[in-house]
Amino acid sequence: MAKYKESCDLYDDEGKLLKSNVTLEKVSPVVNPVIRKMINLTKRTVAINMAGIENGVKTGSFGKGQILGRGLNLSITKDVDTLAAKIKELVQVSDGDDTKVTKVSGGKLLLVEVPMARIEAAATYDAASTAVAAAATQAIIDQYKVDMFNGSVVKSAIWGTYPQTMDMAGGNIITVLSIPQNSEGLGYALRNINANTVAMMTHRNAMQTCALSCTFEQAGEFEMGMAIGAFERAQLLLYAFQGLNANNMLYDIVKANGKTGTMGTVVQSVVERALEDKVIKAGKKGKYFQFYETKDPMMWNAYAAAGTMAATMVNCGAGRFAQAVSSTLLYFNDLLEHETGLPSCDFGRVMGTAVGFSFFSHSIYGGGGPGVFNGNHIVTRHAAGVAVPCVCVACALDAGTQMFGPEQTSKVYQDTFGTIDEFARPLQAIAKGA
Repeated sequence: MAKYKESCDLYDDEGKLLKSNVTLEKVSPVVNPVIRKMINLTKRTVAINMAGIENGVKTGSFGKGQILGRGLNLSITKDVDTLAAKIKELVQVSDGDDTKVTKVSGGKLLLVEVPMARIEAAATYDAASTAVAAAATQAIIDQYKVDMFNGSVVKSAIWGTYPQTMDMAGGNIITVLSIPQNSEGLGYALRNINANTVAMMTHRNAMQTCALSCTFEQAGEFEMGMAIGAFERAQLLLYAFQGLNANNMLYDIVKANGKTGTMGTVVQSVVERALEDKVIKAGKKGKYFQFYETKDPMMWNAYAAAGTMAATMVNCGAGRFAQAVSSTLLYFNDLLEHETGLPSCDFGRVMGTAVGFSFFSHSIYGGGGPGVFNGNHIVTRHAAGVAVPCVCVACALDAGTQMFGPEQTSKVYQDTFGTIDEFARPLQAIAKGA
């Protein structure tokens, strides 16, 4: 029996119908099996930079420093097949379990999916990276018969500065998730993924970037208790309409405004669509303005979220710049409130997020481009999973205006996690799961 009365049609990144009459709960992170698989893979998939390890042990570069005279000449990338087999043998819990090791970039990288048994037997997802790091260390030491005096060289090239630091700083173990200690609060782990990283995992496809970021953000909202009871429908509507191109609304609005549109014309399109779909209707009329009203503020909020994303694609796509995303988040919603008299996206929290974000990303402070921000950041965490996806999309559309662009900070995520279909094409995968 359906939990919610409404259903929607899911469309892909080219405006083609994927699945019709999907009831709202079928896109829930706790119901949809593909979304659960995506989160599962996020927790237990680890990349090993084999070329990085080889260079580290050769040059004595460990963590964030270098020790001259401590180098070892090990043919790690040449022997990658043998090492991959050893690592799999060490990581797996039993023969034939769900452990998987894949060569990437001609053996310069290995992508390891640790068995689910290790995650289930652990308190946190740390079990994935620690198991892989320990297995890689032992495999290399065993393969090249490294003695006790040089074992620390191999260990340091893999683990980085851990345990002097809480994380593996400067190491060659790569995960999507940061360590739990970096979370700003309960349930923030899935929201602690840089915008550049998400953009690269989808190979800079803006619509797929939107879907992947919304999946991480909304799964995070569920994890932190924001989708319980009366709030669940609100979050599911936000996810469907902003992230999964429900009823092809996002695609239609971007297509209609892509050639000559502005944030203002996107506002017009959203209002027209909301009137057409009877989400809002004309209310009282002031001296100069037509006010609108709605009996379903949650659905209106979803339309506002889709409109905010469309405005980002139109504005940042036209300029091919990521930096405009903060002002787009602010002024699209400011215009939407003035046009309708209704609350803007996330009932004003997107505008609030945008003010601080503008300052910290490229204004007087100028601490970093949009690509280094995430939903766990103190500046961008406030909106309920609907602001950061716009940041990710802006980074996907950027043509090199950032000080730290996606290729500079996150190319390895495209080469590794971007080979997994659920991450590269989430729209199609999630619709299939529905």
